[in-house]
Amino acid sequence: MARTPVKAASVQELTFLWEGVDKRGKRVKGELNAPSDAIVKGELRKQGIVVGKVKKKPKPLLGNFGQKITSRDRMLFTRQLATMLNSGVPVVQSLDMLVSGTKNLKFKELIREVKTDVESGLPLATALGKHPLHFDNLYCNLVNAGEEAGVLDGILNKIAIYQEKSESIKAKVKKALLYPTIVLVVAFIVTAFIMIFVIPQFESLFKGFGADLPAFTRLVVDISQFFQEWWWAIFGSIIGTFVGLIEYHKRSRAFRELLDRVSLKLPILGDIFSLSANARFARTLATMFGGGVPLVEAMRSVAGATGNIVYERAVLEMRDAVSSGQQLNFSMRQTTLFPDMVVQMVAIGEEAGSLSDMLTKVADFYEEELDNKIGMLTTLIEPLVMALLAGIVGSLVIAMYLPIFKMGSVV
Repeated sequence: MARTPVKAASVQELTFLWEGVDKRGKRVKGELNAPSDAIVKGELRKQGIVVGKVKKKPKPLLGNFGQKITSRDRMLFTRQLATMLNSGVPVVQSLDMLVSGTKNLKFKELIREVKTDVESGLPLATALGKHPLHFDNLYCNLVNAGEEAGVLDGILNKIAIYQEKSESIKAKVKKALLYPTIVLVVAFIVTAFIMIFVIPQFESLFKGFGADLPAFTRLVVDISQFFQEWWWAIFGSIIGTFVGLIEYHKRSRAFRELLDRVSLKLPILGDIFSLSANARFARTLATMFGGGVPLVEAMRSVAGATGNIVYERAVLEMRDAVSSGQQLNFSMRQTTLFPDMVVQMVAIGEEAGSLSDMLTKVADFYEEELDNKIGMLTTLIEPLVMALLAGIVGSLVIAMYLPIFKMGSVV
């Protein structure tokens, strides 16, 4: 009975640290993955190295605690794997090299499992599909199409470009949201500091005046006293509300959809969210359709990649329409979410048989527009920040000096 490769591949590889002397008499050291130290010594001898010491690499004190597999890890994995395959390195050997070069211990273990599955005879797409939290349907469908067409290196290169563009869009949207958030947080902290520590100094001074305080000053003093007495409740409620909203956002799809609908209608920010969703739609569909994935099958993955539930629902409706024979551009027009320019370019692409190229041009255009919008937002917010902080501090200063001005006018 022939021996199956599955059992041989199921042996768990360990990482060994080694030291030795090479052919030139120079001391060398490194690390190597192998099932046992004997195999490490044999491999080193083949390379002409006189082995001095081989020991199993110790695990970190905290193990994998605190580490997680990030989108950047996946992006680097895809780019490096594409480069190796394009250079003629076999898949298994490429994965082995990636295991050695990956610093993230969780991702290292994941790649090692993928390598073991590929060695046992599974296609790469199937091996990656065993880890759906890190390699979604979009990724696996593209890899499967590349394997079937014999152009895996080209497909991986397309995926890498898509990941890089997608990460760039995410970073830009986060930047657009982070800047005003930081402004509001700083303004609140400055106000709270003045209310808790500065205003009480003036309050003790005002008590010796023996006269009624102006209404504005009285209001500020009352607010200061409230801050001093209930600061723990104020900060606690703000932090609790923030954490509660994040958790509710994770658990409730209806709440996420409500926020997505509202976000598209916000001034300035609404345009940014809309541009982001259009860019993601065009980039994802161009990558999948250009990679050989059928249009109807691709649109299911495209829906989730838009980053907005409103667009996700629209794309799924478009998918149903396309599957029944309707043209993509006509179904896009019916949603009213896509600008006329996008619909027209998709129509031209469908007529000319160059849909992937047209969608790529649309994605490039909207990514550039997104850059411009975020730049405009940043330029607009900078003077607003100064005006907001100056207004807060200036109002508090005026409130504190009003009683002194009043006394001066009486004298």
